[in-house]
Amino acid sequence: MKITIPTKTITLFLLFIICSKLHAQEKEKIQIMFVGFDHLNQMYNGSPTSNIFSDKKQAELIKLTNALAEYKPDFIGVEDDPKLQSFEDSLYSAYLKGNVKFKDYKSGARESYQVGYRLGKMLGLEHIYAVDNENSTSQSLLKSGDNFELFMNGLKKLQATARPLKQSVQNDSMSIYDYIRYMNEPELIDMTHHLVFNLPAYVVNGEFSDGLNTIDIGEIDNKYIGAEYITLFYNRNLKIYSNILNTQLKTGKKRLLIMFGQAHIGVLQDLFEENPNYEIVSPLKYLK
Repeated sequence: MKITIPTKTITLFLLFIICSKLHAQEKEKIQIMFVGFDHLNQMYNGSPTSNIFSDKKQAELIKLTNALAEYKPDFIGVEDDPKLQSFEDSLYSAYLKGNVKFKDYKSGARESYQVGYRLGKMLGLEHIYAVDNENSTSQSLLKSGDNFELFMNGLKKLQATARPLKQSVQNDSMSIYDYIRYMNEPELIDMTHHLVFNLPAYVVNGEFSDGLNTIDIGEIDNKYIGAEYITLFYNRNLKIYSNILNTQLKTGKKRLLIMFGQAHIGVLQDLFEENPNYEIVSPLKYLK
């Protein structure tokens, strides 16, 4: 028995399949991975074992880069302001051609070069994207106030955890690979996030330090000096968030890897968790 399906029915069925596929593509989330660093250009303390360009540490950085390469990002964002994108492009292009030796470069130990550029070259990426905001902030900005000791106690707790680890890297008893993996453990990210975005709110009737390279902060309400401190940090990270969003929108990339100082990671993750277009991928999935 031959069954004839009307042409109109077939057409509607095909349209349904096409629309379903388009809808699925529209809902496909952008993958984003944040990797927090203790800035590598601040690692050197005068000892040979703390030198990022030693054979041992270069091998550790290659191991770290190889692990992150398994994520296969098509976008690498680094801690430079978008105003410097043309410089970033020029330097990265020279690096790809073998015309840059970062060992001889003033800030050549930066993780954006040691890991970001190396990873970009390994994956055949044409650009490294500058997504920072140039407004600088410092944990030393908060100087005094009522309940200032609560903030200082939190700072000392973080330092008591992080400083011995950094010293272990500097004396070669811990690898950079293991250090960066530990820096991205949720517990340590939460500790840093709590220090910067929670504890300072206790501090009132205080002052900021003088002579620090901070943004033009305008008029400050010293009664809420701790809240003002949080505002500065949050404002900078909101602008970083905007830079990432708009650079992704412009490039259309789908697998982003963002490399920043570890203090930025908690707040950036919070912002992207609330964005339905994004899915956060933990670096610990690849840093075994």
